[in-house]
Amino acid sequence: MIPEDEVTAPWWAATRERRLLLQRCDGCGTVQHPPRALCTTCGLLGPHGFVEASGHGTVDAFTVVHRAPAPEVAVPFTLARVRLDEGPILLTHLVGVAVPRCDVPVHLAWEPLPDGRALPVFSQE
Repeated sequence: MIPEDEVTAPWWAATRERRLLLQRCDGCGTVQHPPRALCTTCGLLGPHGFVEASGHGTVDAFTVVHRAPAPEVAVPFTLARVRLDEGPILLTHLVGVAVPRCDVPVHLAWEPLPDGRALPVFSQE
């Protein structure tokens, strides 16, 4: 199971409602992902606020994984870098995409976890 802490708890709570939050620095306004205690632009220590992402982005890199990292992981799967319309990059899975390509618009979908949380994944628009 993926642990949460005081910095990531609001992000994980939003995934239970299938909402993708991005952290916004209270000092300089930078929007970043994943949530962290420190702003990657100005260095301000949090707490920082959150804004809801549109759920739209573009694939800027991907790889198709054919060798399972663990026995319970089904292969093949597509691991992708998705640049959200808001700017941050998510490392995520592409789902329902037969032939992945770069520069393709994608939209947010969700992969449920056993405890009610979910992981953001993306599919083609």
